Amino acid sequence: MPRSVSHFFADVRPLRNHHFRRLWIANIITVIGAQLTVVAVPAQLYADTGESFYVGLAGVFGLVPLVIFGLYGGALADVFDRRTILVVTTIGLIVTSALFWAQAAADNRNVWLLLCLFSVQQAFFAVNQPTRSAVLPRLIAPELLPAANSLNMTVTMAGAIAGPLVAGILIPVIGFEWMYLIDTITLFATLGAVLRLPSLQVLEAAAGAPGIRAVIDGFVYLRTQPVLLMSFVVDLIAMVFGMPRALFPEIAHVSFDGPDNGGIVFALLFAAIPAGAVIGGVFSGWVSHVERQGRAVVICIGVWGVAMTGFGLAVALADHWMTPMLVVALLMLVVGGAADMASAAFRSSMLQSAADDAMRGRLQGVFIVVVAGGPRIADTLHGASAAAVGTAAAAAGGGVLVVVGVVIASIAVPSFVRYRITRSAS
Repeated sequence: MPRSVSHFFADVRPLRNHHFRRLWIANIITVIGAQLTVVAVPAQLYADTGESFYVGLAGVFGLVPLVIFGLYGGALADVFDRRTILVVTTIGLIVTSALFWAQAAADNRNVWLLLCLFSVQQAFFAVNQPTRSAVLPRLIAPELLPAANSLNMTVTMAGAIAGPLVAGILIPVIGFEWMYLIDTITLFATLGAVLRLPSLQVLEAAAGAPGIRAVIDGFVYLRTQPVLLMSFVVDLIAMVFGMPRALFPEIAHVSFDGPDNGGIVFALLFAAIPAGAVIGGVFSGWVSHVERQGRAVVICIGVWGVAMTGFGLAVALADHWMTPMLVVALLMLVVGGAADMASAAFRSSMLQSAADDAMRGRLQGVFIVVVAGGPRIADTLHGASAAAVGTAAAAAGGGVLVVVGVVIASIAVPSFVRYRITRSAS
């Protein structure tokens, strides 16, 4: 393949590392099952209650353990063997997925039981993900981190396409319990991959068990790194104001005449943003050659905000032109997904390459709180906003706030926009 063409497609050099390759392949298997649960939980909540408020409330029940265990889990990852942490938390995720299956098989209609189980799952996830991200720079050369992050996001988002499509079609046919059971089984692929990792003791790890002081030290360190701090701020702006996923069940049912417990429109809405991310990932070779990463992040988040505004406007016009507006709405979500993929690849690489290994777990803990917590705040905000002004206005208004917010942030901290790295000639 000519060099100019190969730069256009995804950079696969990180897959030459056999540990990264095993984790990546296991992720292909696991992520589909995980996305089935991601779709099944809000679908079950909406089917049981008929209200977006309870779907949005899942954001609160997911956010609290994400914040607590994301921060403390990052501190754990800066002291203990990271391989051991990955093994323990993966087993925890398997157990909680099995409990999701059990409550669905028992025909549970208690919303609070489902929400509490979701909180437990998010606690294990919050410890697992910072640890997994902190491991990556120990396996991959710094110049390949954007490519590795793009490959990981592409797999994650590919599963996020397949998961909603499968779940949306099959939930009305075979029920929620099968979605959770598939997730439980596929998690064993990741367990096998992490068991084969070498020991990953932290370089210059602090002695003793981590406490609140270790978490505070991570924030003190972050305060001295304005570029890294702003990478969190702009992502919060994008996700808190611009992620309308809590509205998807109601939009599918009310605006596009889908059933109240799934259906093809429901599946397409959930799959559209990941589809855009996969398209962006397939053609992500360019991310390894961008030097002005701060400016690239700002542009990507601006595109995300414009796309979410367009999505809300399409929903508003669905009463008059349902089918054309469904196409426009899905297209806007796809564009937003591609922009978000590129933004995340740059922000992850900034964090992984700039942080010391002894601080990497804690900063990744903050990262997972922001990346996973932001959308959960958005779930709550959008659910409440939709009850007040309707789904279309909530989605479109959020997109406008993203654009305004990222412009203000760029003006306030111009060093973030100016941030750049120097690539090697290779």
